[in-house]
Amino acid sequence: MRITCSVNGEPREVDDVWPGESLLFVLRERMGLPGSKNACEQGECGSCSIFLDGVLVCACLVAAGQAEGRDVRTVEGLAGPEPDDLHPVQRAFVETGAVQCGFCTPGLVVATVDLLARDPDPSDAEIREALAGNVCRCTGYESILDAVRLAAARGREATA
Repeated sequence: MRITCSVNGEPREVDDVWPGESLLFVLRERMGLPGSKNACEQGECGSCSIFLDGVLVCACLVAAGQAEGRDVRTVEGLAGPEPDDLHPVQRAFVETGAVQCGFCTPGLVVATVDLLARDPDPSDAEIREALAGNVCRCTGYESILDAVRLAAARGREATA
């Protein structure tokens, strides 16, 4: 089957897709977008989080054919065109040391972008709830919470 969709604002087409392939597999292996990570393949860890038509989803749980004609945004689509042009959430993760091994980072960044789009001033409880579907084995989560708080504060400053 052929899949035609928009990925990170660009039209993309992939041929010879098996209908049962996950969108995660197609993004990583067929489109060359390795940012979303393949860990649990069960939607439990959040490392493959992406936006599908603006909705946060685990790409491992989406059949590739479901992306037909839709808009997909991955962690690669958050940054600007220049290498140092990070999304404010990505920059906050780097600055607070929330990036250690980096495996969970793309999913956490995407989930944080989703949270801050819905709630620019989340409480700690709201941050924890929004990120509850993301598993990290390295950081102990405090630096991740610091990153979300920093990104939120900078976002509020930018709109003030």
